[in-house]
Amino acid sequence: MDRLVYRGKTKDVFALDNGNYLLKFKDDCTGKDGVFDPGANSVGLSIEGVGDVNLRMSAYFFEKITRAGIPNHYVSANLKDTAMEVLPARPFGKGLEVICRLRAVGSFIRRYGEYIREGAPLPAYVEMTFKNDEKGDPLVTKDALAALGVMSEAQYDQVREMTRKITGIVAEELKEKGLELYDIKFEFGYDGEGRTMLIDEISSGNMRAYKAGAPVDPMRLSRLFFA
Repeated sequence: MDRLVYRGKTKDVFALDNGNYLLKFKDDCTGKDGVFDPGANSVGLSIEGVGDVNLRMSAYFFEKITRAGIPNHYVSANLKDTAMEVLPARPFGKGLEVICRLRAVGSFIRRYGEYIREGAPLPAYVEMTFKNDEKGDPLVTKDALAALGVMSEAQYDQVREMTRKITGIVAEELKEKGLELYDIKFEFGYDGEGRTMLIDEISSGNMRAYKAGAPVDPMRLSRLFFA
């Protein structure tokens, strides 16, 4: 029988008898005051059906990056139950979010707006934050991660390179649908042998995309993507 091990903002995690885990997708999205924001650290709204489309998009991209030879935790998806089976993996530290930014929007422009205009292109800029709601998911540098023992400098470089490759795959797929990826959020972990891998999900709820210069919400993004 599946055993609940964690209740998350957008997914619940269950332990399976075969040693793997089951991610059960919800209809909740991160944001604030009813406005979607993939970089927010709290649930801001619920959108009926978003769990289903997030799973569909995650399965699509995990299968694609698997074919590209990028290590990840994906095993299979059950669309009927809105669930995804994944391999066991340990997160870096107590949880680390990895963001790849192709344009200056969101929290990036809030932090650095005096140096760059909103929407300006960025060179696949990668930043990492600790998952900590109370502290607002603080930014953390490569040197700090190594000093704290969260990951080695070599692991940091590996995660950054994997992030850029996956972002490139996602961005190209969106471009074919007339959409532009502005930024995307990932999570990474490692298996029992220490192999770094992509974990969590790759979905519209974790990315910010635009069409003809206007932001596209998660449900519309998924509809346009699978049209």
